[in-house]
Order: sequence, then C-alpha cells, then structure tokens
Amino acid sequence: MQTVRWKVTAVTIYCDSVDDDVTLMVYSDLSVKCLGYQKYGSVRGKKALKKKSRRLGRELKCEGMSCQKMRWYRDKLMLEQEQEKETEQKKGEL
Repeated sequence: MQTVRWKVTAVTIYCDSVDDDVTLMVYSDLSVKCLGYQKYGSVRGKKALKKKSRRLGRELKCEGMSCQKMRWYRDKLMLEQEQEKETEQKKGEL
C-alpha cells in the first residue's frame, strides 16, 4: 500500500450526475468518500433528484460507490504522490 503524507484531502467539483457541487474526500488509507453520495444516495435525496430531473428534463442519478469521479480523484492523488517521491529520490542522488 502506498503511504501518503496527509490524513485527508478534499476537493469540491461540479457533478453533472446530480447537477450540483459535491465534495470528494480521500483519506490516508486511500479510501474515498463523496459527500454528494451522502446527500443524494438517501431516500430523501433520491426523491429530490427525481424532482430536479423532471425540472431539467434529463435523468439525474448518483452513481454511488461506482462513481468514476471518486476513482479519478484518488488516482490523481496517488500519481502526484508517486511523482513527488521520484522527485525527492532524484534530488537525493545529486
């Protein structure tokens, strides 16, 4: 498992799946949480999405734990961490 230098990091993005801004959080164990899923994954949230879908004329649906955006953000952080390690190793070799 890859080690990171932070306990949690977060980003707020626009999610077209729910037509709203959501916050993605990645923890040091590389688990990911979407606060939009907490909001729109509940029974109450699904009803709100249904109403919003009718108003917008397109289907909105939270993808839950299979969301590509969550994986993208975690993978982006992992790549950045790896690149940072490589840079530090190169500096140590000089």
